[in-house]
Amino acid sequence: MRKGARNGYWVTGITLLLMFVLSIAVGSVNISPLELVDTLWQRVAGGSTSSKVYETILFDLRIPRSILMMLTGAALAGSGAAYQGLFRNPLADPYLIGAASGAGLGAVIAMSIQWPYSLAGLLVIPMAAFIGALSTVVVVYWLAHINRVVSTTNLILAGVAVSSFATALTSFLMIQAVDEVRRAIVWLLGGATMSGWLPVIAVLPYVLLGLAGMLVHGHALNVMQFGEEQAQQMGVAVNRVRFFVVASATLATAAAVSFSGIIGFVGLIVPHIIRLVWVNDYRHLIPLSLIAGGALLLFADILARVVLAPQEVPVGILTALAGGPFFLWLLRRNRVNGGS
Repeated sequence: MRKGARNGYWVTGITLLLMFVLSIAVGSVNISPLELVDTLWQRVAGGSTSSKVYETILFDLRIPRSILMMLTGAALAGSGAAYQGLFRNPLADPYLIGAASGAGLGAVIAMSIQWPYSLAGLLVIPMAAFIGALSTVVVVYWLAHINRVVSTTNLILAGVAVSSFATALTSFLMIQAVDEVRRAIVWLLGGATMSGWLPVIAVLPYVLLGLAGMLVHGHALNVMQFGEEQAQQMGVAVNRVRFFVVASATLATAAAVSFSGIIGFVGLIVPHIIRLVWVNDYRHLIPLSLIAGGALLLFADILARVVLAPQEVPVGILTALAGGPFFLWLLRRNRVNGGS
C-alpha cells in the first residue's frame, strides 16, 4: 500500500471516529465526556446507568441517527467516486444521470401512500426509491444510446433532462398529497426525518450491497481511465463493468436518498478532495471516499443541530452552501486546465 493511501486511511478513520463521538454527544442536550463514557459502559456491561434520560437520548435517538447519516455520506461519496471513474469526469456525482431525482420520486410516491411506521412499511420506501432510480437510469441510458454508442456527453444531457422531469413530477405529487407535504418538504431539504433503529435496519442491506458492488470494481475502473477501447484490449469487460457499477451506485444512492432526502455535493466534493490530497487509485479512492463521506456528513449534521439551536437546519442546505462554491471552483479549474 502506498504511503499516501495509508495516511489517508489513518486520517479519515480517526476523523470519522471523532465525528461519530461528537455527533452522539452534541445537540439540544449536550452530554459531557464522563457522562457519555459512563452511559455507554453501563449499557455494554449491563448495569444501571446514572441517567435514563441520557440512555434514551443516546440509544434511541442519536446513535441510530448518526449511523444513518454515516451510511448516507458513505453511499453518496462512494457513488460519486464510482461515477467519476466510470465516466472519467471529475464533475460526476450521484445526481449526474438522474439517479437521485428518480429515487426521490419513488420515495415520495411511497410516502404518499402512508405506509405504517414498521419495518415492513419502511422497507417499501427504499425499494420504491431503488425502482425509481433504476427506472430513471434505464430511461437515461436509452435516450443516450445512439448508434450503439453511449457517449458521456449524451449521458449527461439525458440525465439533466430526465432529472428535471422527475423533479417536476415529485413537486406535483407533493402538491397533491396535502397531508404529507410537510414531511416531503423536510425530506427534500435533506436530513434524518425518522428516528429510531428501524430506518437504519431498513436501509442497511441496500447500502452494503451497493457499496460492495463498487468496491470490487476498483481495479477495472483504474484500467478504464485509459479509455474503453484500451480497457477492452486489456481484458476488461467494459459493458459488464459499466452495468454493475451503475447498478451498485444507483442502489446505494437510492438507499441513501430514501431516508435522508436530497443531500447534494457530497458525492462531488469528497472523492475530489481524496484525489487531490492522497490517491488516484480507485482501489483506495472508493473506500477512502466511503470513510470521508461518512465523516463529512456527520460533521454537517452536527452543524445542523448547533448553528441555530434549538432550531435544526436541514443538512441538505448546509452541504449546498458549501458545495455550490466548491463546484464553481472545480468547474473553473477544469476549464482553465482544459484551455492550457
